[in-house]
Amino acid sequence: MTLNQTENDPPISELVKLAAGGDRDAFAAVVDAQYDYIFRIAFKWLGDKSDAEDVTQNVVIKLAKSIQQFDGRSQFSSWLYRIALNAVRDHQRASNRQGRNVVALSLVSPTSAPSNQEDDVTMNEVWSAVRQLPEKQRDAVLMVYGEDMNHADCATIMGCKESTVSWYVHEAKKSLKGLL
Repeated sequence: MTLNQTENDPPISELVKLAAGGDRDAFAAVVDAQYDYIFRIAFKWLGDKSDAEDVTQNVVIKLAKSIQQFDGRSQFSSWLYRIALNAVRDHQRASNRQGRNVVALSLVSPTSAPSNQEDDVTMNEVWSAVRQLPEKQRDAVLMVYGEDMNHADCATIMGCKESTVSWYVHEAKKSLKGLL
């Protein structure tokens, strides 16, 4: 059950099947149940609320166009995570082409309890350094530490072996020692 789902709501897998079949109410329920998840992914990668909102809207549009392609071989959340991650990368490429730098202001999750200012500054520095890592290392670190995913789930989303994710995380830790 997701945060926005109640006990009387059908499971997300049923809603996805209905939405893939063209049920607009089911699609609206899927979006309602997954919107915060998509936003959290975008915000952690981009560090900017406005950019994360833009990416989230783009993901919802992409989801409307591609939900019928979800075949159920993986978890819907993993499939949706990949769509969100690709949208983030598209946004970053577009921003780079326009000469803008994406600057992280905060990485406090919307559901996190407020922390003290010193901790926020330290966390901002760490996540800013993570965003400077090579793409695969950055993705692995953000999924494993930012999203609390295990290496197996991260590997599924990244399309690689679990041992490869472990190697990316290991290499990222070595790189971060030099950046911090």
